Amino acid sequence: MLIDSHCHLDFPQLAADETGVLARARTAGVAGMLTIGTRLDQFDGVRAIAERHANVWCSVGVHPHEAKEEGQRTPDRLVEATRHPKVIGIGETGLDFYYEHSPRAEQAESFRSHIAAARQTGLPLIVHTRDADRETGDILEEEYAKGPFPGLIHCFSSGPGLARRALDLGLYISISGIVTFKAAEDLRALVRELPIDRLLVETDAPYLAPVPKRGKTNEPAFVAHTAAKVAELKGIDLAALERATTENFFRLFAKAERRACE
Repeated sequence: MLIDSHCHLDFPQLAADETGVLARARTAGVAGMLTIGTRLDQFDGVRAIAERHANVWCSVGVHPHEAKEEGQRTPDRLVEATRHPKVIGIGETGLDFYYEHSPRAEQAESFRSHIAAARQTGLPLIVHTRDADRETGDILEEEYAKGPFPGLIHCFSSGPGLARRALDLGLYISISGIVTFKAAEDLRALVRELPIDRLLVETDAPYLAPVPKRGKTNEPAFVAHTAAKVAELKGIDLAALERATTENFFRLFAKAERRACE
C-alpha cells in the first residue's frame, strides 16, 4: 500500500468530491493520507475531514504565506491542537522567499514557534521551503542545537546542500509529482542518491499533478505515479518502494495507527 504523506483535502477542488477522492485513492492502492493544516482559522475543517475517515490524519500549522496574518509567536496554540488523536504532525511551516506573501522575519518567527511545538510534542515538523535553502537549513540547525525534533522537508525540490543538512539532522525527505516533470532532472539525480529509509511520497494535491496527469487537479490517487517514478530511479520494484515509504511514514508519524489503513 501507499500513503500520501501530504495533501490538502479541505481545499475546494478536492472537498467538492470528498467521497470520490477517497474512493479513487483506495482503488489506486493508496491506503492512507495526511491532510495538511495551513491556517489556524481553517483548522477545524481540516480536522473534521480526518475525523470522518479512519485512514486520514491531519496536521496543524500556519503556512509561511499566511505568517503575516496568522504567524505564531509561541507554540501554545499548536501544542493545544495536537491533543486531538487525529493530529499527527506540526505544519506546514517554513520559509517561502519565492512569493514572499509574508515578511521574511515573520515567516522565520512562526517557523521557530512550529519547531518549538514539534520539540515539545515529539510530533514531526512538516517543512515547506522555496528559494530559501540556506536560511531554512540555518534555522533547522540552530533550533536542533537547542533540542532535537523529528520532521521532513515536504515536496522536496531544493538542492543537494539542503538535502544533506536535513538528513544530517535525522529528517526525512518527501517527493512529489515534480520528480516526473520534464525539467526536473536535477531532482531525479538527487533522488537516485537519497537513502531509501528516509523517503516518503506525496501529492501536495490539488497541486502538482504528476505525469501523466499534468494539467489535471491532483488528488491522492495520483501518488501512485510519483511512487512508480521514484522506484524506477532507485532501481527497485514498485512493491519494494511502497513497503519502504509506508514503513518510513509510520516510523516518522508514529502517532498514526497503522491498522486504520487495513
